[in-house]
Amino acid sequence: MRECCAANIPVVNREVTLPLIVDDRGTLQVAAADVSKLLRTVGGRWLHLVEAGEDGLDEDTVAALTIELAKLADRIDVACIAHSSGSAP
Repeated sequence: MRECCAANIPVVNREVTLPLIVDDRGTLQVAAADVSKLLRTVGGRWLHLVEAGEDGLDEDTVAALTIELAKLADRIDVACIAHSSGSAP
C-alpha cells in the first residue's frame, strides 16, 4: 500500500486531516481506527461548542447526532475486533 494524499474535512470552524491510503489497484483504504476516532472527535467538538454557548446549535439535535456518531464508531470498532479475532459480528 502507498499513502496518496490527505483529505481535509471541515468540522465546525476547524479542519481534521485524515490520511488517505491507496493500494496498488487504486482502491482507497482508510484505517478503521482513524474513521472511528474521527467520528468521536466530530461529536466531541460539537458538544464542546454547545457547552461554550455557540449560537445556532440546538443542544438536543447536537446530542442526538453525537450519540449516533458514537454508535457508528462503536459498530466499526466491534466489526474490527470481530474481524481481527476471526469471529463474525
